[in-house]
Amino acid sequence: MPEHLQLLDLAIIGVGLTFAYIIFGITGFGTALIASPLLAFFIPVDKIVPLLALLDCSAAITNVLRDRKNAVISEVKRLVPLMILGSLLGAAVLLYTNPDSLLIYLAIFVIAYAIYSLSGFKPTAQYTTKASVPFGFIGGIFSALFGSGGFIYAIYLSGRIPDKNSIRVTQSTLIGLSTFTRIVIFFAAGVYSDWSFLTMALALFPAMILGVFIGRRITIKLSRENFLKIINVVILLSGIALLIRALV
Repeated sequence: MPEHLQLLDLAIIGVGLTFAYIIFGITGFGTALIASPLLAFFIPVDKIVPLLALLDCSAAITNVLRDRKNAVISEVKRLVPLMILGSLLGAAVLLYTNPDSLLIYLAIFVIAYAIYSLSGFKPTAQYTTKASVPFGFIGGIFSALFGSGGFIYAIYLSGRIPDKNSIRVTQSTLIGLSTFTRIVIFFAAGVYSDWSFLTMALALFPAMILGVFIGRRITIKLSRENFLKIINVVILLSGIALLIRALV
């Protein structure tokens, strides 16, 4: 565990992560939105994404193992190849251009979509399978560029799958695959060779488990309508956070 962290610091981080993973347990995404600003006060910024990758992957596996029968594998099969292609393009853009100019357009789209969905004017028509192409590809691009692709998949899945538990578990499956890819990259880069960093991740593991458990219990009691409202609120907050990042 990093030497500069005191027991009180770890307790504050643990409480914050528990709340972040309650949201993850409900929606299957959104951890970084809540956890990243808090973690930035305690650990270096370049350590936040690798830390959350470990915890998010573990949380996704927890969700999938408990409710794997609810995962819609056909949607995963549609999205994953497109997600990979988008990630490759996103990585190329990240390496050879300045992607920050794209961030404001993504933020505006996300905010507009969330407000539209929360307004009650959302049509009852569902997305067709063809919609997996833009959503999977764009989600992959922005996952690679900004680590923020989860809400793109959530928009697609909420327009394709009628059951709230199936949305959550399918979303967790996608996030698990995405974060596992990041873990492999970070491992190859030597990020996880710091034992104090791994000790901190292990110490925060119970907070993640507790949050996912509470979130899952909340989801069971929610109607589909309230479940989708929570997803759209998290999407709206994600868009606002991206817009602030783009403008600051």
